[in-house]
Amino acid sequence: MDGIRYAVFTDKSIWLLGKNQYTSNVESGSTRTEIKHWVELFFGVKVIAMNSHRLRGKARRMGPIMGQTMHYRRMIITLQPVYSIPPLRKKRT
Repeated sequence: MDGIRYAVFTDKSIWLLGKNQYTSNVESGSTRTEIKHWVELFFGVKVIAMNSHRLRGKARRMGPIMGQTMHYRRMIITLQPVYSIPPLRKKRT
């Protein structure tokens, strides 16, 4: 699967799990329909709604040169109440 990178575990995303909403970072070039199709196909669930926003990369310095990390998109996926997704692995840092 190329679209979804990893699940996001923040205070807000854990709170959203109670509302059957799952948060994950996806590739910035992915569209909503691609992600929705993949989630429904891979996990066997029905998606009600998807919200997304783009996040800027952070500034990083390597010696005298300033650079940036990659920009990425975060998706919040809402499922029908009868469905759920098993916990995804947290990204290692």
